[in-house]
Amino acid sequence: MEYVRLGETGLEVSPIALGTWRFGMEHEETGIVETGREEAHELLDAYAEMGGNFVDTANGYGGGDSERWIGEWLDDQDREDYVIASKCYWSDVSRFQENLSAKNVRAEVEGSLEKLDTGYLDILYLHRFDDETPIEKTLRTVDDLISEGKVHHVGLSTADAWKLTKGLWKADVNNYEAFTVTQPQYSAVYRDPVAEYLDVCEDQNLAVCPYSPLHGGFLTGKYERVGDGEIEAPDGSRGDIDEHFEDWYLKEDAWDVLEEIRAVAEETGASPAQISLAWLLHHEALTIVPIIGARTPEQLEENLGAVDVELTDAQFERIDAAMD
Repeated sequence: MEYVRLGETGLEVSPIALGTWRFGMEHEETGIVETGREEAHELLDAYAEMGGNFVDTANGYGGGDSERWIGEWLDDQDREDYVIASKCYWSDVSRFQENLSAKNVRAEVEGSLEKLDTGYLDILYLHRFDDETPIEKTLRTVDDLISEGKVHHVGLSTADAWKLTKGLWKADVNNYEAFTVTQPQYSAVYRDPVAEYLDVCEDQNLAVCPYSPLHGGFLTGKYERVGDGEIEAPDGSRGDIDEHFEDWYLKEDAWDVLEEIRAVAEETGASPAQISLAWLLHHEALTIVPIIGARTPEQLEENLGAVDVELTDAQFERIDAAMD
């Protein structure tokens, strides 16, 4: 697998990252755990065997199980071969009042390092923007953690474009380490809410690692409309076990995009999932490394196959225009 440069970090990463938010995640309504410990290790093994080196987690995923299971797996690996990204804030694992204060950020990072059994995080994302804590206070703490070698790069996940800009400005005027990586929700369907955010990323040469690049699995093409407003969902899929799935993911224009993606998939001999990921990889103005959350090694292999799919400019534009 040919690696890509992750923006200005200097890190060389696989073009698709493995997301581990499903590790240990239990649905309240059903009690179903999406990915258990054994399945998590199997996915990590498969990802590494296929050439993947970029693993994304967060301190709150699975109540901490995601980081713990990755840490167990890393014990049998050469840590330097992998780029590990985690997050602080917006979770239920804080030892203190949840915020981005100096005390809490340091405590959450130390907790992540302990669970991952590693001396450093390659990337630390602020999971959300804390409106109650001045961002320069947070960035000073992260800057100290970078000086100590416990964090190498800082990123920002979901936030308004102006807050991303504010954080970049505060880092610049205070000579703190600035955001070099971002992690918004972004896909061929979910675009308008992050358009201004991505404009900032393009202007400032920030790498973009979008979560939910397959729109919660919708863009795999495994869902069908049956009847008025009803969908047919495979057993065990998010549409089957998540009661919020239809409200969050199934807007009318999403079906228009999926129809175009299916048409391009038929033309190229690729799957809808591969076309959806290839559409992200095809962006020229941005460095985009999508984060996939495969549930099986077979799904993982299919998704990683997107790196070999070549879209024409016309095919890219057809998918792009399907949202209009």
